[in-house]
Amino acid sequence: MKPMNIAGIIFISIMCLWGCEGQQGGAQLPATDSLNVETAGINPAPHPVFQEVITPQVEVDLQQIKERGRLIALTGYSSNSYFVYKGETLGFEYELLNMLAENLGVELEIVIVRDLDQIFSMLNEGKGDLIAYSMTITKERLKKVDFSRPHSFIHQVLVQRMPENWRDLKRHEIDKQLILNPVNLIGKKVHVRKGSSYYSRLVNLSDEIGGDIDIVEVPGNVSTEELIAQVSSGEIEYTVADENYALINAAYLQNIDIRTAISFPQRIGWPIRSNSPDLKLAIDKWLRKIKSEPTYNVLFDKYYRNKRFFKQRVKSDYYSVTGGKISPYDDMIKEQAEFLQWDWRLLASQIYQESQFDPKAKSWAGARGLMQLMPRTARSLGVTKVNNPRQNLIGGAKYLQWLEKYWADIPDSTERIKFILGSYNAGQGHVEDARRLAKKNDHDPNIWDGHVAEWLLKKSKKQYFNDDVVEHGYCRGQEPVEYVIEIFDRYSEYQQFASR
Repeated sequence: MKPMNIAGIIFISIMCLWGCEGQQGGAQLPATDSLNVETAGINPAPHPVFQEVITPQVEVDLQQIKERGRLIALTGYSSNSYFVYKGETLGFEYELLNMLAENLGVELEIVIVRDLDQIFSMLNEGKGDLIAYSMTITKERLKKVDFSRPHSFIHQVLVQRMPENWRDLKRHEIDKQLILNPVNLIGKKVHVRKGSSYYSRLVNLSDEIGGDIDIVEVPGNVSTEELIAQVSSGEIEYTVADENYALINAAYLQNIDIRTAISFPQRIGWPIRSNSPDLKLAIDKWLRKIKSEPTYNVLFDKYYRNKRFFKQRVKSDYYSVTGGKISPYDDMIKEQAEFLQWDWRLLASQIYQESQFDPKAKSWAGARGLMQLMPRTARSLGVTKVNNPRQNLIGGAKYLQWLEKYWADIPDSTERIKFILGSYNAGQGHVEDARRLAKKNDHDPNIWDGHVAEWLLKKSKKQYFNDDVVEHGYCRGQEPVEYVIEIFDRYSEYQQFASR
């Protein structure tokens, strides 16, 4: 991930998204009293009345975004937009967003949305600058927001379960038991979220085929992946998905069929507030450029054509969309986090930063193991087998505890952890130098961001590392400063899908 500036820490709203599509789209919907529509019993509790915001409530365009230094994107966890796999943040639209932010010269801030029924309102309220979540461009949506030029094209498909004995049947025998013509959906129950473009497509399809489709509404926080899994397990008969989602899921749920298209190709773009024309112009220009380069096709292949990657991640316990673990060492990490009285997800983020959870990792300087202990440090901490995950974690936790005591004079606990992490990376001597420089130059020696971190960065310059208050000489301060930023950034992401 692209590191942030010193004063900023990427904030990710503490809400996890399990939705499938954006707000209601498609042509003007006919009155639903003529359709057979019911509500799924997934959540029988009444929903609070939600007043949709369809016009911009803020004046924020490209200039304000650049002055702010951050591009704020509304998105959510899904198998192609944004997820964490083996501790690393990934996603087709997430990687595109990072490239866009770099092109604009700003940092990327991700805001996770719980319920997609509210995502367009959040955009118009100014809680984000754009939406990046596989959004179909429709006339209905264009009444509420503007859209970037399309970054891809997809069509919607019916997701249905194969016959029980499908492995023993020939293709034509299987096909006889499946819906291959949308006309045959008349009278069938199809589960979709009402706020999705799938719902509006089914309403229009029902009119086109001259018969009612039994559309079963599900809550806005139920994901496409969840519905597809319910089809596979036999809980429901049918759902609808964009072909890209369907392909990913069909790579590992082998008993589903996704061949029946129910729409023409549709355009996928990023919703933008209608009063942000300069941002739209910049995004459109960048999209034209990136789509003419190999980078885009490589990225598209990675997420949509690499079936091996699909299967690896969706079957993994360390995939945030389907699994609940961060690493194979979660239980050990929790033990040491309890010893430290830290959130285990913060410690996990530091361990990923050090070794990417590889117990055999070795740095150029000789640091080894999950927490990259130097040989002398390991021996002093009683670690006899530095590549043993448990021993290495225990040793690393002991060192962090020692640093906790060392920085006991930092009054704020969150600030103290930043000093601990910075010292773990660069040594407490260099951090002490930066504190003295900060105090000498009227900055707060007890605050990391914008104060001590700023002077730690300057310790790579002769005029500063030769200052009278500096005792430990030169330091390439960018590394510990980015180290702290990236650990807290990743920690925010881990908080979204792993429970405390």
